[in-house]
Amino acid sequence: MHAFALWSGGVPIQKLATEACNSGCQQCSLRSYAIVRVIQRVFRGVASMALQLVWFKRDLRVKDHQPLQQALLRGPVLPLYVVEPELWQQPDASERQWLFCRESLLDLRLALAQLGQPLLVRTGDVLEVFERAHRQFGLDGLWSHEETGNGWTYQRDQRVARWCRQHGIPWKEIPQFGVIRRLRSRNRWAKRWEAQMAEPITPSPLGLPSIEGIEAGLIPERPHPALAADPCPHRQSGGRSMALLELNDFLEHRAPGYARSISSPNTAFTGCSRLSAYLTWGCLSMREVIQTSRGFSGRGISSFESRLHWHCHFIQKLEAQPAIEFEDFHPFMRGLRRADDQRLAAWAEGRTGVPFVDACMRALRAHGWINFRMRAMLMSFASYHLWLPWRDSGLHLARQFVDYEPGIHWSQCQMQSGSTAINTVRVYNPIKQGQDHDLKGAFIRTWLPELHLVPDVYVHEPWKLSMAAQRQAGLELGVDYPLPMVEPALAAREAKQRIWAIRERSGFSAIADGIQQRHGSRRSGLSPMGSGRRRRRRNPAPDDSQQLTLDL
Repeated sequence: MHAFALWSGGVPIQKLATEACNSGCQQCSLRSYAIVRVIQRVFRGVASMALQLVWFKRDLRVKDHQPLQQALLRGPVLPLYVVEPELWQQPDASERQWLFCRESLLDLRLALAQLGQPLLVRTGDVLEVFERAHRQFGLDGLWSHEETGNGWTYQRDQRVARWCRQHGIPWKEIPQFGVIRRLRSRNRWAKRWEAQMAEPITPSPLGLPSIEGIEAGLIPERPHPALAADPCPHRQSGGRSMALLELNDFLEHRAPGYARSISSPNTAFTGCSRLSAYLTWGCLSMREVIQTSRGFSGRGISSFESRLHWHCHFIQKLEAQPAIEFEDFHPFMRGLRRADDQRLAAWAEGRTGVPFVDACMRALRAHGWINFRMRAMLMSFASYHLWLPWRDSGLHLARQFVDYEPGIHWSQCQMQSGSTAINTVRVYNPIKQGQDHDLKGAFIRTWLPELHLVPDVYVHEPWKLSMAAQRQAGLELGVDYPLPMVEPALAAREAKQRIWAIRERSGFSAIADGIQQRHGSRRSGLSPMGSGRRRRRRNPAPDDSQQLTLDL
């Protein structure tokens, strides 16, 4: 039989009861005694009940956590996070992601401890952890949020489902975002999303029964010894406490300038909401961000909310078709590109010889974040100019992003490489992007100090410098900074020709129609994202008015 103590806000309920009145009157003393006796009788019964296991994954908060609330209604709760070493050995995992997760776990443990029961953390295979818990306590139910993760977590969840069926343990998964399991049609999807976001926010529990005699467990410094060191000096700190500070600062101070700040990397680091990592790791719920933001007004708020719609729209694609993490949407695109380790390494290290591309990559490495337009440009440059497979470049970017959300990420990787077949072919011109968003080269010079003396007129195309101008700038191209790996205009033109040659093949459009039916947005409340598969554009450079942005 377990020993339990009921806590409310971290204070024993017996203490709350006996301190109900400071005057010492007999009536309040009798009432306090009666409260304590009722609680003792109730928890003698609770102590004999099997536990409800609440499995935290990417939902590291207590507020608006329906699995936690629902489990509490059925009995004593064991809040558990399992550090899964195999998960952190996957090719899309990185130390920077783990450190953010770890900080969020520490914050969550403190929040739960203040309610009466700290977060339990165990390291190992999740089924082995569940098996031990079941043998020790006799689990009566498993509770979690639905997760649309990578292929590894999908297979792990299938294993968990089989284990629960074998042991007769009901597993209740509750939606966390506006993503719908087993969705048959995208029609009216946005209305369903809106209805879910309008549901009442689940409050934090007043208290949790304390499970005595069980160690909370260590939150390890590293989830696996083989996880590579990954310096990220300007990374955001994890945890709900930091998330709330970021949310409040954005809504109260930065939101008015949001719409005009999101495109340039010079302004995006402070102009965007910077909530994406906190949504990815569940430090904030989508519902509370939506409802809190609706307490404010202005163009910035409405622009921000439209991005939250698109967030779930893209995760829905991976939920509907998990294979898009590994395979092209359109079969005609499969095997189109060949791996090139040398080009991939140069791109990943920010030494392609195209300054704005390299500056963005180096900034991303240092921050673990960059704005959406620059993410799209990096992916576009890898896919079109360098002709790299989207899976190879996508894995590198996934590791760089602290806010890596598989459903958004892999959909965007395919979209920016032309593999979806239902979106306009957008080949970003890295020179024009730099001139549009960093005209004087301030951002380039911050991240490429070797170019700090290059005149503004050449900073986006330093290969045009004469030898005399190079000497004057203290620069030798090919030594201090690389010459471009490709000629940008020529590489873009060749890539477009290759893509359009495939799109014009017999049978391409019929398959694309099926992809559109399954994954395309509807006239249902989402802003238009622009589809251009039917007609070849003679000038397919991205148009700012049509760019889908996910800058959070």
